Amino acid sequence: MKTIYLRIVIFTLITNFISCKAQQVYPLNADYEEVPQNSYLKDLDNELTPYIGIYKTNFNGNEVTLYITKQEQKLEKTGQKTYYMDALVIKYIVKSSTGAVLQDTKNAVNNPNIEFYSIGTKPTQNTIVFYYSGTNCSVGWGDIFLKKINSTQLSWEYRPDDIVTTAAKCPPTLDTKIYLPETKDLIFTKQ
Repeated sequence: MKTIYLRIVIFTLITNFISCKAQQVYPLNADYEEVPQNSYLKDLDNELTPYIGIYKTNFNGNEVTLYITKQEQKLEKTGQKTYYMDALVIKYIVKSSTGAVLQDTKNAVNNPNIEFYSIGTKPTQNTIVFYYSGTNCSVGWGDIFLKKINSTQLSWEYRPDDIVTTAAKCPPTLDTKIYLPETKDLIFTKQ
């Protein structure tokens, strides 16, 4: 009886050892299409850390506040590939000149499905590239580039890929206005 129990334990341990694969770690800018399933694109050089914080600017009479945090091992599913990556995640609040909140993703009351996170870095340019899912019905989705000018300032560039909507795509009751600044070289200051 002891021999059978011992064989079962040994078999289980060997099976677990053979089938258990450690998560493979790659640098943050590794091509996600080239890494194995469930890999981890890690911020090995701490490229993301200097961007963490709260930043503000004014644009066309509106105050825009960015809340930038770092999320480790953010799950990404792209086509047939699933992997994890360290990413900067941005939540924001846009207020009018009278202080009325126009859009708020920080508290996610009106816009819980808006995504805004880093998808790559350009270390030689001190720039982080972000994916922005756009506002309701994905209006305004595209890329945003934040360039680190110094320890307290970021330069903003927003390149929307889609700034219009059609009635068939989005119900007329939803707010599809793009409140983020559609501009280049806008300076945000760390608070």
